[in-house]
Amino acid sequence: MQGQESELIERHAPLVRKLALQLVARLPSSVELDDLIQAGMIGLLDAVRRYQKMPQAGFETYATQRIRGAMLDELRSQDWLPRSVREKARRIEQAIHALEQSLGRAPRESEIAAHLELGQDEYLMLLQDAQGVQILHYEDFEYDGDGLEAVMRPDVVTANGADPLESLLGGNLREVLVQAIDALPEREKLLLALLHQENMNLKEVAAVMGVTEGRVCQLRTQAINRIRARIRDQGWDQRPDELVSMQIL
Repeated sequence: MQGQESELIERHAPLVRKLALQLVARLPSSVELDDLIQAGMIGLLDAVRRYQKMPQAGFETYATQRIRGAMLDELRSQDWLPRSVREKARRIEQAIHALEQSLGRAPRESEIAAHLELGQDEYLMLLQDAQGVQILHYEDFEYDGDGLEAVMRPDVVTANGADPLESLLGGNLREVLVQAIDALPEREKLLLALLHQENMNLKEVAAVMGVTEGRVCQLRTQAINRIRARIRDQGWDQRPDELVSMQIL
């Protein structure tokens, strides 16, 4: 048994590094890659020891969730997101929420900037500064054929091994999330689909959309805050910073 465990750990160690690199690319520079890898290896070891063959979940699927969960636990323990970043993200989110209520639609960038009494360039800088706030792991969702609806994958297992629909989303949060993503402007839906359905990196997404990598980051931050505003509007605001998956990051 010990030999089998060692073999699984050695075979999937590259997966830990891959997931850590994906995560750290979306986080502030203060987050150390080695810390995430170390936490991820602990998650992998836990996955190896707990895994039992399931008809709908292979070991790599199970291990991925354990590894990612261990990394998120490490981030929470470090309180990795500066207060200033949280405050900037909250300003954007509150502005979006207020405008959606008054306009009955997703507000344009210029409208959000005006509501915040900022120039367009100042607002774009605020989006840049607010990077890092997450909402959910988009990797745990996939789009339907039209790319408009997020669907929980049946073979995903959460970090603690429980059913994801019960332990992560619960109630009607999944439905609210679907609606929030569907309500995004088409450009931001495309961006999220490229990042999390097509697994493109920022450079590739920038090339497809004909913008800079910095602009991709701004649009992603704006999309995340639109989703957060919609979820809060539906009453899911008790522990908003614990609703993580996004990286999104």
